[in-house]
Amino acid sequence: MQITALIIFAIAYIGIIFNKLPFLNLNRKTSAYAGSVLMIVFGVISFEDAVKSIDFNTIALLLGMMVIISVLQAEGFFTLISQKTMSSAKNASRLLVLIVFITGVASAFLVNDAVVLLFTPVIINICRKSSLDPMPFLLGEIFSSNAGSLMCITGNPQNMIIGIASGISYGGFMVYMLPIAVVSMLIIVWVIKKTNRDIFSQNRPVASDDGGNKTYNAKNIRKVSVIFALVICGFFFGKIFHISIPVIALAGSVLAITVSDRPSKEIFKEVDFSLLLFFASLFVIVAAVKQSGMLNMVFDITLQPNAVSILIIFALSTVLSQIISNVPYTVLVLPVFTAANSSILWLSLASASTLAGNLTVIGAMANLIVMEQAEKEGIKITPHKFYRPALIITVLTSLFAILMLLVYQL
Repeated sequence: MQITALIIFAIAYIGIIFNKLPFLNLNRKTSAYAGSVLMIVFGVISFEDAVKSIDFNTIALLLGMMVIISVLQAEGFFTLISQKTMSSAKNASRLLVLIVFITGVASAFLVNDAVVLLFTPVIINICRKSSLDPMPFLLGEIFSSNAGSLMCITGNPQNMIIGIASGISYGGFMVYMLPIAVVSMLIIVWVIKKTNRDIFSQNRPVASDDGGNKTYNAKNIRKVSVIFALVICGFFFGKIFHISIPVIALAGSVLAITVSDRPSKEIFKEVDFSLLLFFASLFVIVAAVKQSGMLNMVFDITLQPNAVSILIIFALSTVLSQIISNVPYTVLVLPVFTAANSSILWLSLASASTLAGNLTVIGAMANLIVMEQAEKEGIKITPHKFYRPALIITVLTSLFAILMLLVYQL
């Protein structure tokens, strides 16, 4: 049974890593789905155990947030942000700062994968109107979407998984991660400027937006924004009323649909249901692997809430996130951290897996999304342009995160 599990696991993860399998019509998401089904078909895990292994709290939270984002998009919220950014950015340096911090903060509350999907065309449009090379600004978006998403449980899928599994409150998580995320974004701005002196030394002006292409519904944006604000408040205070974060997100999504004039068909069309299937499949694959005993050595690792374990977590996360990407890696090591049951170790996993996502192209899903979107617009982010700032940013932000976590542990 272990050999069967190993073969299925290897094939599925090859598809996840490279986003395709030779001679088969399988991409990243369908490879995970096929792998989970094969685990059941070949008896590595029973259908009943497979269903039990899926963390429906994480799936529900992700679904609720995606619906809210879809409503905001339909009402033109992101178009409004684009126009306000162009009006506020007077030069290239200020534009970079705005892109990094708007992307980072938005990613903290709105799931970074969705944010970069919507922001990438906006950034390219701003740069083209201003006759600026979009490359450094897109890199700033990539790095800040990962670093900024560290701030909140709703920032990225691995945070959602960690937040729900650990039981750390939304506010508590944010208090610890906020300083790391903010300093990381400052580091990103500094590194991008230093590695692109030719663009930022001239400090070229940015074209202003005349508001002529007003394609947003201000009234509806206000209504949905109020609901979104209530959802965030609910995340902070839900524990007082014994309401879980996933339930708050789902309730908020229902209210957002209700106040919007857009047909529900249009809203749900923009929700990536295949992403939900992807995460459900990952839970099944990992449960099957664990049940087969194939990775007993990995799952038998004992971590203690100390400096050595924090360093081990960062080392493992940095390496394995590049091999299988940070979300699959987080799901894979979940049993180890559940057994340890330590807040500082959970926070270490969140920061390590998220910041490690900036090191390589496949380190995080957001990286791939930006690159795919940019290529559609005829912009290729070359390895040289990516890896030079990526290495410096990952090293500096990880070192700062380790320092902060050691301080928290005192």
